[in-house]
Amino acid sequence: MKPAITPATLLLATVVAMLTACGGSDPIGTVANGSIRGTVTDNAGTAMPNAVVTLTGNAQSARSTGSGTDGVYSFADLPPGTYAVAVAPPAGFTVAATGTASVTVASGAQANVPAFVLGRAGPDTCAVARPDFGGPATAADRALFTYDASAPLNLQKTLESTANGVQASVISYTSPDGGSVPGLMVEPVGRTGLRPGVVVMHASGSPTGPIKGARIAYFEMHAIAQRGAVVIGIDAPYFRRGGSAGPRFIAADRAEQIQLMKDLQRAVDVLIAQGNVDPARIGFTGYSYGGMVGVHFAGIERRLKAAVITAGFGGDVTHSTNAANLQVVMGGLSCATRNAWFRNMIPIEPIRYISGASPTALLFQIARFDTAVLPDDAQAAYDAASSPKEVLYYDSGHGLTPQAPGDRYGWLARQIGIDSLPPTP
Repeated sequence: MKPAITPATLLLATVVAMLTACGGSDPIGTVANGSIRGTVTDNAGTAMPNAVVTLTGNAQSARSTGSGTDGVYSFADLPPGTYAVAVAPPAGFTVAATGTASVTVASGAQANVPAFVLGRAGPDTCAVARPDFGGPATAADRALFTYDASAPLNLQKTLESTANGVQASVISYTSPDGGSVPGLMVEPVGRTGLRPGVVVMHASGSPTGPIKGARIAYFEMHAIAQRGAVVIGIDAPYFRRGGSAGPRFIAADRAEQIQLMKDLQRAVDVLIAQGNVDPARIGFTGYSYGGMVGVHFAGIERRLKAAVITAGFGGDVTHSTNAANLQVVMGGLSCATRNAWFRNMIPIEPIRYISGASPTALLFQIARFDTAVLPDDAQAAYDAASSPKEVLYYDSGHGLTPQAPGDRYGWLARQIGIDSLPPTP
């Protein structure tokens, strides 16, 4: 017997027919499925293939997939909701940080999971020791610091002050590796003809301190400008991100050092572009951190006629593995972290480049009782340097003696033609 057709049944049939005619059965709107995407890397930032990633939650059956050669994994066709994602490392690796993540998928959208980071498994048995730096930098190493010299500088220059025979301007220009390079330009007032040009690199400093970046070296810039040179100083990349000068033992340390070398080469481009700077008389000075930078820069920049390296050293790896820091700094890192950092940084360690500085003339200023830059590290940088080179020793700590500035200004006077003394007031 057929079921009776009631008014309620007729009403329900009518509503269903109307919804179907409108293109669906959801009176509120269609809910679209979404997806999840993420990456798996090692603790040096290298893509990790073959890690198994499992997805659970939101009343769905568990699903698993593997990371590809680019370290990427994905899950598609997921109803909106919250899921749990977990990684299972491949053989020989362990999870360096958290191995799970909670992620919410919105209708029709892709949800991105923070990267899973893996470390090498097994006991941390590698020796805490200074690694072998290898020989001098190769052509491939040097190619890391090439840049497009024809790219626009986009120099911005705003006069800030004029006093004591010099004018100081705030400047910025485009970095070859992205963003803007802030700094200062200090110039002699009333000088005619082509002038020497000098790049000054600041010492380390805190991004929260009252004096930052190039301004840390303003005394040096001002003194050299008073002696007739056009002087430029820039903020190191770590100041631009608001960090500290010391290495962070991550892949970004390498990227920042490469960017700094390119930015300094562009600083030479800026000097020459002024029109009143003699391209044959370009110099450099740097103290402490700036001296370490100078060890690298003098070995790369072919347009430098002379460079002064004051209380300088061979690089971040050199400093982090010296007698004072080896056990304290390196001993606090895992074997995997140490080795990954060494692999990234040894190819760009400054001491590997200074042997190629010739024909740039070099002056090293070394403090015999320095505890911040160990005399052995400063001496090693001098020993590795190409000729012509000179060294002056001071019976002092890291700050050197009051004689040191006059010594380097007198040496620069002989090398690039700045005045031996500032003008008489």
